[in-house]
Amino acid sequence: MPWNRTEPMCERVKFISDYLKEEESFSELCENFGISRKTGYKWVSRYEAGGVEALKELSRACKTHPNATSQKIVNYILRERKKHPTWGPVKLLVVLGRRYPDLELPSPSTTGEILRRNGVVKKRRQRKVSSPHREPLRSYDAPNAVWCADFKGDFPVGGRRCSPLTISDGYSRFLLNCKALESTRFKYAQKVFESTFRMYGLPDVIRTDNGPPFSTVAPSGLSRLAIWWIKLGILPERIMPARPDQNGRHERMHRTLKAETAQPPRNSFRAQQRAFDNFRKEYNEVRPHEALGQQVPASFYSASKRPFPDKLPAITYPDSYEIQKAYPNGVISFQGTQWYVSGAVRGEWLGLRAISEDRWMVYLGHVELGIMDIRNVKKRKYRHFAHLVPTGPDARGWHGRQKSANKKCTQL
Repeated sequence: MPWNRTEPMCERVKFISDYLKEEESFSELCENFGISRKTGYKWVSRYEAGGVEALKELSRACKTHPNATSQKIVNYILRERKKHPTWGPVKLLVVLGRRYPDLELPSPSTTGEILRRNGVVKKRRQRKVSSPHREPLRSYDAPNAVWCADFKGDFPVGGRRCSPLTISDGYSRFLLNCKALESTRFKYAQKVFESTFRMYGLPDVIRTDNGPPFSTVAPSGLSRLAIWWIKLGILPERIMPARPDQNGRHERMHRTLKAETAQPPRNSFRAQQRAFDNFRKEYNEVRPHEALGQQVPASFYSASKRPFPDKLPAITYPDSYEIQKAYPNGVISFQGTQWYVSGAVRGEWLGLRAISEDRWMVYLGHVELGIMDIRNVKKRKYRHFAHLVPTGPDARGWHGRQKSANKKCTQL
């Protein structure tokens, strides 16, 4: 048979019940319950003052805390948080420390608890993070080594769809531009990039995703915008599909941009652009950045030494290359065969580098487009038309597509 279990509260209630019966002396009553007379008188006095509820265990926490944060500092923290609803404890303390250098501020954990107690923070949903990409991307060695660009997801503004185009420097996190656009088409994006290039110069690399107008299904993902960058001496760099973490610095900025400028959206494009401009100024010059040691991005950024040219320079190739100009249909003629490259390169001068006697690598500037394999053409009956053999990620599934294309050409 198991032992009977009892709780301290139950024992106190039994003690008071037996005390009220007055069947035995107080000393015998305390002895039966295994407590001293002093403890017995304590529970009796509590019962007489507050009833059964008074028999519950009282809190042992101190009523006063000499190291508690003063209400004045709490008000400073809450007021600054109201100005910047998306800032965390560390950023709030950095800004308050600049403004009140003689003030003894609490720790970030205490500041976070103050925000939580006052109901100004929400519990963050835990996010799943994928593993990093193994293929090397360009490193953020210096300002303008890598720029990051993307379209923030569109949202309604004044009855129209707004697609903000954002450009940032990967090294300093400096937000170079944030423009509200109605479309992601090439002509709108080019104007934004041109104004950014004129103001800050040219970067070495621009990293984007695989959406328009940055990329197409052409070899090496060439688009009109990417070809324009190549002519300017800029290398287009695309992350892998479904891997926004490879452009994580820019994507993290987008989350802050959305929270501070698009929730809720403004009532017109002009008002929305003002919100973007105000955010950009605060983000670059006021908001501390944890990855920069709580410094602002503007203190780490300097303009590029490569200015935007007044005239678009022509693409040059080494003397050892064969030079061919693409026809308006994206085809080049070489050794009696019409080689289809892409409609994206129509009218462009392409460079051909000999890999072996019968194989040539085709370039647009310093970007590989594919290989002309003359050996495969010689084996075919239909030798007047052929496709490049893609290199890199574009080569996936190429042989199946090539077989289908050759069949169509034979039927012409």
